Amino acid sequence: MTTTTGTVTTQRAPAAGSLLTEASLGRRGFLRLVELAAELKDAHAAGLEVRRLGGKNIALIFEKASTRTRCAFEVAAAEQGASTTYLGPEGSHIGREESIADTAQVLGHLYDGIEFRGFAQETVEELAAYAGVPVWNGLTDQWHPTQMLADVLTIRETVSPDLSGVAWTYVGDGRNNVARSILVTGAMLGMNVRIAAPPSLQPPPDVHDLAAGLAAESGGTTLVTDDVGEAVAGTDVIYTDTWVSMGEPDSVWDERVELLRPYRVTAELMGRSGKASTRFLHCLPSVHDEKTELGRRVFERYGLSGAEVTDEVFIAPASVVFQQAENRMHTIKAVLVSSLAG
Repeated sequence: MTTTTGTVTTQRAPAAGSLLTEASLGRRGFLRLVELAAELKDAHAAGLEVRRLGGKNIALIFEKASTRTRCAFEVAAAEQGASTTYLGPEGSHIGREESIADTAQVLGHLYDGIEFRGFAQETVEELAAYAGVPVWNGLTDQWHPTQMLADVLTIRETVSPDLSGVAWTYVGDGRNNVARSILVTGAMLGMNVRIAAPPSLQPPPDVHDLAAGLAAESGGTTLVTDDVGEAVAGTDVIYTDTWVSMGEPDSVWDERVELLRPYRVTAELMGRSGKASTRFLHCLPSVHDEKTELGRRVFERYGLSGAEVTDEVFIAPASVVFQQAENRMHTIKAVLVSSLAG
C-alpha cells in the first residue's frame, strides 16, 4: 500500500500490476496470467495451494451488483490469505461526497490493491492514476478483462491449449463490454474471432480498428457481420450475453427482442457450426428459462422461453458455463498473486 504521510498524491501512471483493459496486458502478459491461473487451479485441486498474500488488504468497489465478480475476488483473496472490504453502491462516499481522486488516495494509503466494478471506464482509470497501488477492472461499460481471462482459460481447457486458429464467435449485442473485449482479446491472442450482430448493435469502429491492428500482429483474424450463419460456420465457440445490460432501462427490451431474435442461440444455431465439438459459453447471468422474474416477463411479453439462449442449449453437454464461472475465481486469484505477491 502507499505509505506516504502528510502529502497529496498527484496523478501518475497506474501502479505495476494494474489491470484496466485486456490490451494493456499485451499478449504475453495475458497468457502469463492464464498459465498462472491454471497452475493455481491445479494446486488448489491437489490440496497443495500455497498462501502468498498473507497480511494483504484489498478494497472492492462495486457500483454495479455482482455475483461472480464479488464472490470470485473474495474467495480468491481469502484462499491466498488476504482480507477484503466490500464497498457497495451505498456503502461509501465515492462519487457523491468525495471525488474519485480523493477516494483513490485514501484507499491507496489503507489498502494494497483496489478492485472496481462500475459504469465508466474513466472512473477505473482515474482510480489507477491516483491510488498508487494496483487497480483492477472488475467490469466497466467498455471492457471486462477479468471475464476474458476466465473465458480464455475455459477455452484452453475445453477446446484446445493452442489458441492460434481457434474460432471464437460472439452473437447478440455486439456493442456491450463483453463483445468488445472478446473482439480485442481474441485478436490479440491470434484467434479467429467473429462478432455477429445487427448493424446498429455492432462494436464501434475504434474497437474494431484496435482489434484489426492486434490481429495483424498476432496472425489472428477478425470478422464483424450481421450474417449469423457466416459467423458460426466452423466455429469452436459460440458465446452470447444478455440482450439488455445492467444500467439500461427495461424500455429497450421491445427494440432488442425485435433486433436480436435471429441471433438467439438455439440448438439449430449451434448445429450450424458444423462441428459436434463446438462449445457454448456465457458470462452469466443468463435468461435461459422462466425460473426468474425476468425470464417470466420475457415469456409473458414476447412468447420466448429464454431470451439470448434456450434452456436446451444452456444445459446441454456442450455448455461449459459453470466451469467458466468457476474459472473467474482461479484467474482473479492469478491477478491478485501476480500483482501483490512480489
